[in-house]
Amino acid sequence: MKIGFIGLGKMATAIIKGLEKTDFDILAAGRDPQKTARQAEQLGVRALSNQTDLVAEADLIILGVKPQVLPTVLAPLDFHQPIISMAAGVSLKRLAELTDPSLPLIRIMPNINAQILQSTTAICANQHVNEQVWDLAKTITDCFGTTFEIAEKDFDTFTALAGSSPAYIYLFMEALALAGVKHGFPKDQALSIVTQTVLASAQNLSQGQESPHDLIDKIASPGGTTIAGLADLEKTGLTASAISSIDATIARAKEL
Repeated sequence: MKIGFIGLGKMATAIIKGLEKTDFDILAAGRDPQKTARQAEQLGVRALSNQTDLVAEADLIILGVKPQVLPTVLAPLDFHQPIISMAAGVSLKRLAELTDPSLPLIRIMPNINAQILQSTTAICANQHVNEQVWDLAKTITDCFGTTFEIAEKDFDTFTALAGSSPAYIYLFMEALALAGVKHGFPKDQALSIVTQTVLASAQNLSQGQESPHDLIDKIASPGGTTIAGLADLEKTGLTASAISSIDATIARAKEL
């Protein structure tokens, strides 16, 4: 099967790297043929001179184009195959208007961790996607992380929880590292300690049967140091701030 990528940005590149061990024939085309040819050579895929030829040859198209230029890119193309779009904010309905309402259309939302093939990716589809195409799309997304099937109406919430939240997590990690610096650790060492702790804590949660609340109770002994810190975090509004940040992220997504 031939999978054609229109656009070779960071996310498309990450997906292609995830597909390296598959049997798919990967094609690529972009607005700058020379740049695309260089990128394709580095990735070990085949570059086509233009997007029209790519659409004519590919069995499935993956759109790696920025939302603001998507209408211009799609307008001259005559699609006949299923399309996977990762353009943020572009609904399946809008994608159908820009391509063909009768086509099988799939919308995905990866996150930054696709760079290390650990993306948290949302997926949904229109009514023309059959079981075979759906399974193919999930096979592709599973190559670069974990796939969550969600309703399209929940994409803004997913984007906040999985797309934006890594930035909030990094901010919290940076704050913990700075606290270590305040109390005498070199910054690099403090950040390494925090990074390893966050990584192992996430693995402990994902691999076990206990909830975050259960694990907190295991760490926080009566009258101990941890409960003192937890009480201070709640005094300064950590939970409320986290929820408020997600609310703000969703609200902004709906404005775009």
